[in-house]
Amino acid sequence: MKVDPIKTRVFREGEELLAFIREHVKKLPEDSVLVVTSKIVALAEKRTVVIKDDKTRERTIKAESDFAIRTPYTWLTLKDGLLMSSAGVDESNADGKIILLPKDSYHAAAKLRRDLMKAYRVKRLGVLIPDSRVLPLRQGAVGVAMGYAGFKGIRDYRGTPDIFGRLLKISRTNTPDGLASAAVLVMGEGNERQPLALITNAPVEFIDRITKGEVMIPPEDDMYRPFFDALPSMRRTLKRGQITRATTKKRR
Repeated sequence: MKVDPIKTRVFREGEELLAFIREHVKKLPEDSVLVVTSKIVALAEKRTVVIKDDKTRERTIKAESDFAIRTPYTWLTLKDGLLMSSAGVDESNADGKIILLPKDSYHAAAKLRRDLMKAYRVKRLGVLIPDSRVLPLRQGAVGVAMGYAGFKGIRDYRGTPDIFGRLLKISRTNTPDGLASAAVLVMGEGNERQPLALITNAPVEFIDRITKGEVMIPPEDDMYRPFFDALPSMRRTLKRGQITRATTKKRR
């Protein structure tokens, strides 16, 4: 698999997205995936807000969220089936405005894919709209798929043998998030000015219609929920000194 970031000029709010892509991408090969960062998709949709004070910011975050709680660090929110900070409201590289997430990233990916297939005369094409997230208990941002079109989201290994012949029971691969993470890594988070990337030779199955939500799981079924439910009692145990955290002391 090869992931090539594409350097562009600055995308301005309200621009026509297809024309911008055609300006910077001269050829789209068959069996490729075009990555278009969620920020320029949102700018094309004019999904921006001027934030004048903290109350306006709070109202905006709550309006954009399916669920929101305040933490010492940020607003922790549930939006579009994803746990994220501040409903994806982004102030970086925003030219004085707050950029929201696209209204419907799956719909945007599907429409853009249709337009690109017609413009570049290709039949097998994927479109991926990523954003960046911080994973629980990890530092640093990684890419995650907000929406995608043109390829299957889940590679299912269940019922197939492993290298020793044992049948796999739960193994599945999340294709769009894996591609998003690889793409965001090379596209960058700062002033790289690379809002597009082209992925070729990716291990994906190209299809015309995806199953929206196939990579999502309800909060009540999430495997990590019991751990976070247990955190309050864990904190009490830590305070009583029954559990000690291992620390590494620097030798002098």
